Order: sequence, then structure tokens, then C-alpha cells
Amino acid sequence: MSVIRVGSAPDSWGVWFPEDPQQTPYERFLDEVSASGYEWIELGPYGYLPTDPQQLRDELAAHNLKLSAGTVFEHLHQDDSWDAVWTQIEDVAKLTAAVGGKHVVVIPEMWRDPSSGEVLEDRNLTAEQWKKKTGGMNELGKKMFEQYGVKAQYHPHADSHVDTEENVYRFLDGTDSEYVNLCLDTGHISYCGGDNLAIIERAPERIGYLHLKQVDPEVRAKVEAEDLPFGEAVKLGAMIEPPLGIPDLPPLLAAIEKLDIDVFAIVEQDLYPCAVDVPLPIAQRTRKYLGSCGIPSVKFV
Repeated sequence: MSVIRVGSAPDSWGVWFPEDPQQTPYERFLDEVSASGYEWIELGPYGYLPTDPQQLRDELAAHNLKLSAGTVFEHLHQDDSWDAVWTQIEDVAKLTAAVGGKHVVVIPEMWRDPSSGEVLEDRNLTAEQWKKKTGGMNELGKKMFEQYGVKAQYHPHADSHVDTEENVYRFLDGTDSEYVNLCLDTGHISYCGGDNLAIIERAPERIGYLHLKQVDPEVRAKVEAEDLPFGEAVKLGAMIEPPLGIPDLPPLLAAIEKLDIDVFAIVEQDLYPCAVDVPLPIAQRTRKYLGSCGIPSVKFV
């Protein structure tokens, strides 16, 4: 029987950067995520939580928390990008492994700036760039696993080159399941017009990790009509607490339950920027809601 291990992440506390005065301090995040009833968390941006392994282990233990994954961005489709990407990946993989995490969520960098909306590069990759990205991820996933024992879970993302359902399939077709699988972020898939259930049905063997997130359909329609950048969409409330948005989570969790896998499902609600008093009650309500969905494989330990 499947086990869906639900946790949360700094993202649900409005954390997008290692340091930012608008963000919840990490000590408060740890206090509140634990108080919300979660036991599993992600690193968030490298440098937000302590990067000294012993200090991080002590902080996690003091709050009865465990680490599911680290997170990092990549731009492997660009020329001569390997060294820069690997340097970041290695820092995250090393720290993740040192404190017991088994996954690194790898996210494609965005083609336009999430805050300003400035277009940084073409929104579509050439065939050669696709080959560089998928081949680079195969190499990256292999090296991460061989050196640090962590598995690469690839996270499609709005305003990136791996965004739509079609591009998710293209990415999966170009990568090796032995070294790279999918972090299915339910919110980003819906935000980009995709069907989460269709992805689970088409590529069940590639579901290696989950981010549970919902999107406000009205905000999404505005984003699509006006081609708004992701950061602006978030400020408009594009990501919303369940069960107020899409996709509907009980059928999705039920579909995952049928796969007979042990998988993390990390709650994320993009809230940047937000007042420090906002995240805790949302996290508590979301934890209660997910526990009430009637899916036996959903666990919080």
C-alpha cells in the first residue's frame, strides 16, 4: 500500500530567498511549522536554514522535524552552464544528505524575472537546448546519486521552459528514470493549464515526489489573459489554500494512493511577500483539511 508522507516547506511561510527582510525568520518558521502538526520539511532556498550540518540537525531535532529534500534551480540548456549549476547542486545535495534527506528538487530557472517581468531569454527552447537540458539533467541526477545518495526530482515551474503538460512529457521522454523523476507540483501544472491526473496516468512510474498546491482559477484567468509574470500573479493571490482552488486534491491523492509507492507530498503555498502572522493559521487549516480527505495512505509522520 502507498504511503503519502505530507510535510510543509519554507515557501508556505513566504520564503523565496536565503535572506530577505520581508520573510519570516527561520527560527519562527521552525517553531510554527512544528506547531502546525508537520514533521517533514524542505530546506527552502540554500542559506535560509543553517548550512552547517550539525547546527541544522540540532535545530531539526529540537523541533521534532525531519528533512525530506533540498531545492535548487538549474539552467542546463545554456552554453557552458555545467560548472555553475553543479556548484549550487553540490552544496544542496551535500547538506541534504548530511541531515538525512534523500531527495533534491531541481527547478528550471525562469525565462523572465518573476518580480519585474523582464524577459531574460526566449520562452521556447530550441531542439538543441532541449537536448542540453535533458542530457544535463541525466548527468546531474547520476552524479548527485553516486556522490551523495540523493535522488533528483524535477519540478516543472511557471514561466520556465518546463511548464505545460506537453513540455513535462517532452522532458520525461528525454530523461532517464534511473536518475531523474518528477516532482509533480499540482499548482504549477494547473497554473500552466495542465491536467495532473493525466500526468499521473500517463507516467505513473515517474512520480517521485509531490508538491501539494492549489491555484485560484479567477487569478489564473487574469494571468493568462494579460500574460502576467509569476511574481505578480503570486502577489494577486494565484496560489490559494485548499480546498478553495484547483486541482481538487482528494481525487489526486487517491490516484497517487493506487500507485503503491512511498512518496513525499510537501504542502507549498506561494505567499511571497506576506505578513509574518499570515502563514501559521493557513498551515493549521491545510493540515486539518488534508487529514480529513479520507485517503488512508496520507500520513504526517
